[in-house]
Amino acid sequence: MGKKILAISASPRRHGNSDTLCDAFLRGAAEAGNRGEKIVLREQKIGFCTGCEFCMEHGRCVLHDDAPAVIEKMMEADVIVMATPVYFYCMCGQLKTLIDRCCPSYRKLGGKDYYLLMTAEETGADTFEETIACFRAFLRCLPDAHLAGVLKAGGVFHKGEIDGTGYPEQACELGKQV
Repeated sequence: MGKKILAISASPRRHGNSDTLCDAFLRGAAEAGNRGEKIVLREQKIGFCTGCEFCMEHGRCVLHDDAPAVIEKMMEADVIVMATPVYFYCMCGQLKTLIDRCCPSYRKLGGKDYYLLMTAEETGADTFEETIACFRAFLRCLPDAHLAGVLKAGGVFHKGEIDGTGYPEQACELGKQV
């Protein structure tokens, strides 16, 4: 039996460009014999970390929202895929908010392969670098976490612009490599 994959789409738009990459990745992973699930952050209620440090003492967050259920699914997965549009050269706020809320569970999120799928309007060489650096910083906090793949989809801004590019096929191929 294949690996259990959790894809987290941070696209604020239904069927947005990064959401499309998530679906293509999962399609490729399924073709390779894996099973996957997608969580769409725009459909979740996840509040900002308040820095109260309650989680450090109690191992859980004081906030009562959807974050614990999402993080539980992350802990259960073998592979985690995070897809985000790049805004102002960084991951979107929805994804960063979830990452910040992973603090009480970071030890349990290690030992996994992680993939980062990104879309951006710009195509310059440095367009994605800050997002990758931020994602790597997150993974550094997780014991034995491994950045297994990155997809940089530049030149796509408006919803649906990714269709007709080779990026969905690249995401599908990345999914087949899991």
